[in-house]
Amino acid sequence: MTIRVLDPRLDPELEPLALAKALASLDGTTIGLLDNAKIGTARFYDRLEALLKQHGVREIVRRRKPDSSRPVPRAMLEGLARADAIVSGIGD
Repeated sequence: MTIRVLDPRLDPELEPLALAKALASLDGTTIGLLDNAKIGTARFYDRLEALLKQHGVREIVRRRKPDSSRPVPRAMLEGLARADAIVSGIGD
């Protein structure tokens, strides 16, 4: 039996990752909320959605992963692509 060991570190030869620039304002924006399917995420996002709307967010796009241990399905990412910013959280 062969055991394959995976290295989770980034390849040092690749360009470093950078954070996206902050939005200048929330007014009129579309914000995506990606739920990782953990038990507390939906309740947290309900509250976050209300707060974002109080601060001028025009539209919220919510998606829930089918399973917390798997990557986000491509179709779901495409649905979030129109957002100006995306919040991806863990709700344990």
